[in-house]
Amino acid sequence: MGVCGCGKSTIGEKVAALYGLPFMDADDYHPRSNVEKMSKGIPLGDLDRWPWFVNLAEAMNEKTTASGSVVCGCSSLKRSYRDLLVEKLNKPVLFVYLDGDRDLLLNRMSARKGHYMPTSLLDSQLATLEVPQADEKALKIPIDQNIASIVDQINTALT
Repeated sequence: MGVCGCGKSTIGEKVAALYGLPFMDADDYHPRSNVEKMSKGIPLGDLDRWPWFVNLAEAMNEKTTASGSVVCGCSSLKRSYRDLLVEKLNKPVLFVYLDGDRDLLLNRMSARKGHYMPTSLLDSQLATLEVPQADEKALKIPIDQNIASIVDQINTALT
């Protein structure tokens, strides 16, 4: 979990491969209207996000029925969103918060090719972000290190 550009897809795919699990990119479950909004630089609000999270939870439950577990790259910016996912999923959930400063995130976003999320939405995502609290089942990983180190830290926490 984390804001745009933090590496949710890259890290999530690596962790999923390490454990032989399916990877889901939450962006694939956005309705067209959400993608169009973000493509135009319009931030999503709660009314845009709630149905998306419900849809995503249903899809995650379907995947876990077949595989036992799943890795999903999802922003989950607010605690209420994370709480909804925990409530709707039929399995324990660990959130891995990929934490980075604005400059690093902006550089990463600027280097991406073909992604619909413009760099102009970074600040709104940072403003929306509610960092996981001590009472949430979450692991905080700084992203100012190489991918292998991040994956290793996640693996160590899971074993």
